Amino acid sequence: MAREFKGTINLDVRDSVPDWSAFLDATAPEGAPNVLVVLYDDTGCAAWSPYGGRIQMPTMDRLAKDGLTYSQWHTTALCSPTRSCFLTGRNHHQNGFATISESSTGFPGYSSHLPAENATMATVLRDAGWSTFWVGKNHNVPVDEWHMGASKKNWPLGMGYDRFYGFIGGETNQWYPDLAEDNHYIDQPYGPEDGYHLSKDLADKALSFIRDSKQSAPEKPWYLWFCPGANHAPHHAPQEYIDKYKGKFDDGYEAYREWVLPRMIERGILPEGTDLTELNPMPDGTFGPNDAVRPWDSLTAEERALFSRMAEVYAALSEYTDAQVGRIIDYLEESGQLDNTLVIYAADNGASGEGSPNGSVNEGKYFNGWPDRIEDNLPLKDKLGSPDAYNHYPTGWAAAFSTPYRMFKRYVYQGGVCDPLVIHWPAGIRARGEVRDQYHHATDIVPTILDACGVEFPEVVGGIRQTPLAGVSMRYSFDAADAPTAKETQYYEMFGHRAIWHRGWKAVTEHGPTLGRGRFDKDVWQLFHTDEDRSEARDLADEHPDRLREMQALWLEEAKRNNVLPLNDMNVIGEDLQKFLEMEFHAPVPPSGTYVYYPGTSSVPERSAANVHAVSYKVIAELDLTDQARGVVFAQGSRFGGHALFIEDGQLHYVFNFLGVPPEQRVSAPVPGPGKHLVGVEFTKARTGEHGESHGPLKLHIDGEVAAEAEIRTNSGHFTLCGEGLCIGYDGGDAVSSLYKPRFEFTGGTIAKVVFDVADDAYVDLEQHHAAAMARD
Repeated sequence: MAREFKGTINLDVRDSVPDWSAFLDATAPEGAPNVLVVLYDDTGCAAWSPYGGRIQMPTMDRLAKDGLTYSQWHTTALCSPTRSCFLTGRNHHQNGFATISESSTGFPGYSSHLPAENATMATVLRDAGWSTFWVGKNHNVPVDEWHMGASKKNWPLGMGYDRFYGFIGGETNQWYPDLAEDNHYIDQPYGPEDGYHLSKDLADKALSFIRDSKQSAPEKPWYLWFCPGANHAPHHAPQEYIDKYKGKFDDGYEAYREWVLPRMIERGILPEGTDLTELNPMPDGTFGPNDAVRPWDSLTAEERALFSRMAEVYAALSEYTDAQVGRIIDYLEESGQLDNTLVIYAADNGASGEGSPNGSVNEGKYFNGWPDRIEDNLPLKDKLGSPDAYNHYPTGWAAAFSTPYRMFKRYVYQGGVCDPLVIHWPAGIRARGEVRDQYHHATDIVPTILDACGVEFPEVVGGIRQTPLAGVSMRYSFDAADAPTAKETQYYEMFGHRAIWHRGWKAVTEHGPTLGRGRFDKDVWQLFHTDEDRSEARDLADEHPDRLREMQALWLEEAKRNNVLPLNDMNVIGEDLQKFLEMEFHAPVPPSGTYVYYPGTSSVPERSAANVHAVSYKVIAELDLTDQARGVVFAQGSRFGGHALFIEDGQLHYVFNFLGVPPEQRVSAPVPGPGKHLVGVEFTKARTGEHGESHGPLKLHIDGEVAAEAEIRTNSGHFTLCGEGLCIGYDGGDAVSSLYKPRFEFTGGTIAKVVFDVADDAYVDLEQHHAAAMARD
C-alpha cells in the first residue's frame, strides 16, 4: 500500500531529506508467526490415525500430540468452494464458487470469479510484511482463464502470492502431473523412472521457497499454502508404501465402520453414545445409482481382494504425502522456526464417492459414462497405484472413511462437510494433545490466521471497499477447552442439497434425482440436534416442526445474503440441457471452425483447445521431413484417454486411445520421403453408442490421399481429468500410445503448424458432451 512521504523536498537535493519508509515493504509485527496451511483433498474424519483411523499419519500425529485436534470443523462438501473460503475468509457463494470452476454459470454465486470486494488473505499478509507462497493444487482459476492467452489476474500471483508451483485443475496424475510455475505451464523436472512423485516434488519446491526467503530476509515471516494432490484420485503411491497396508482392509468397509467408531469415541473425537448411521440411508436410490454401496458380503473373493487393494493404495498415498509434509516440519524444527509457525493441517471435503460402486482403474470412465466393469478392473489389481492405473476406490470406502456420518463428498450431511483439522503453534498455544469440540467452518480459517498474526483485514483493499469476513477467529478455543462456540450460524448448499446449522441444531434437505430436478419446494427437510446427536442419526423434524420452520427461514435469509440463489441442480439431461447451454461459459470458436497451433509453445488446456469430443473433426499438419524423422506431431491426453499423431519406425501413426480400454485404436501408413508434406486425420461421426460414445470412420491422409482407414469410437467427455493439454511437437505428460515413451519430441524435420478443423461436424451430441463436463468435481 502507498504510504505518506514524510521527507523534505526542496529545489536542491542537498537541502532535501529522503524518506525510505514511504517506499519499502511493510514490516510484520515483532514476533509475528510464520503460517503453514496443509490442505489435503477428499478425506473423511474416520480415515486418519489422529482421529482413530487405520491410515497412519505420523506427521499429523506428531502435530496433534503437541497441538489441538478439532472434532467439529466443517467444509463446503467440495474442493474449489472450500478452497475459496481459505483464500478470502468469505463463504463460497460470496466468492463465486458455488461449485467447481468447470461447472460455472453466469450468476454472482456461480461465476468462479472472485469479486474485487473479497480480497485474498495472501494480499493482506503480503502488504503486512509476509512472504506468500502457494504450492500444489489450485482449482480456483476460472475455467475461462486456464489458457496462456488469458489474463493472469486470477492466477495465484494475481491473488497476492509471491510464488506458485503446482497444478491449475482439480486433479492431476501423481506420476505425470500437469504443472505450472508462477504464471506459465512447465514440464515436470524428471520422470517416475528417476523417482518422481508429485508429493515429493511439491515438498521440494515448498522447502526451496522458504529457504530462498529466509536466507535473504531472515527476519521476514512467511505464509505457505501447501495443497498436495492427495487424497484426490488418481491414487498413486510408491510400492513400498502400498505394501505397508497389505491386508489392512481385508475385513471390508462395513466392518471398518464398526471398528473405527469406538476408537473415535475413545480418542474424544465423538461423545459416548454416538450412533452409527445406516450405510445406505436412502435405499430407494434417492441419491442415484452411482452413490450406492455394494454390501461386502455380496462380493466375490476376487472383488473383495480388488476393493481391499484400492483402499490400501489410497492409504499409501495419504501416508506417503504426510511423510513429505514431515520433511517440511523437520526443516522448520532444525532451523528453529517450528515453535513460532502456526501450522493448520486439514482436508477440504469428505471422502470421495466418484469411484462408483465398483471402484475404478481409470476414473475417466466414470466421467464419460463408460461402465467400470469388474472383469476389466480385476487384471489391473497389482498395478493399482502405479503409472499403469488411474484408480479410485469404490463408494463403500467413501462411506467407511466418513464414519459415523451419512453420505460423503458433495452432500451436506456430516459425511460431506465434517473434516479433519489439527492446529499446532507452540509459541501461541499452551495446551498439548487436546481435542476441541467447538463448531467451526472453513470460513473461520482466515480470521484465525489474521488474529494469530496480529493483522486486521482492512476495510479497503486496492481502492475497493471490502465485504466483511464471514467467519470468526478460533483463537479463543486454543487454551479454553470448555469455551462455548463463538460461531452461531453456518449455511450449506451444494448441487441443490441444502443445510443450515444454528446454535447446535441442523436442518438438512433430502434432494436427489428420484425426487425430481428443480423441485426444491418438494424437498423433505430433516432436523438434527447436533449437540446431542453428532452423527445426525435421529431425525427430529416431526417432534419440532416450529424449530424446523425457523431453520428453513434462516437458511433462505442466509442464501439471499450470500448469493446462493438461484439454486442449480441441473444434470444437463432432457429439458435441462438447453437452459444449461445458455448459462455456461462458452469458449470462443473461430468463425472458420479451425484452430491453428504451432511448435515451441505451451500446452493448451483441454477446455480451451479444439473440441474433438462427440463431434466430427479433421487435423492437418504441415511437415518438412528428412529421412530421420520421428517423434510426436501432436498429442493430447494420456494412456487413460487421448489421441496423438506421431512418426516411429518409418510409420506415420494416429492413435485414438479410448479411455485406456484395449485394444489401442490405431491407423498407420509408411512415412513419405523427405520434403514438405501435408498429413492428417479425418473422423466422421456416424452414430452414438449405448454409453454416449461416438462411432464412425477414421481416415489417415498423406498429401491429399487416403493412406489408411478404420472404424473407431471416441469419447463424449474429457480425455482425462488431470489437465494434460494439447501439445505440438511433443507429448508433455504420460504417453498417449504404448509405441513411445514421454516426451518423444519431434526430430528429423520441422513442423510448420497443425490445424484442427471442426467446422463440418456432422453430428454433435450436446447432451452427452455437457453431461460429461458437468460430472467432474
